[in-house]
Amino acid sequence: MSKSAAGFFILALLSGILHLSLVQDAVVTLPLIACGVFGALFVLALIAGRKIKFDPVLR
Repeated sequence: MSKSAAGFFILALLSGILHLSLVQDAVVTLPLIACGVFGALFVLALIAGRKIKFDPVLR
């Protein structure tokens, strides 16, 4: 996992926890939207990390 993917994962996790701890009645809040955005960026960072392979042998 790349550093950016780990960062997006932590941000998604923290914003999800913030949503659950702040509001019990509201359906959609700003931390929940941020959690979705960071989750999507996490998945994209994982996909980008899989496609870019590091080749240590210089040819």
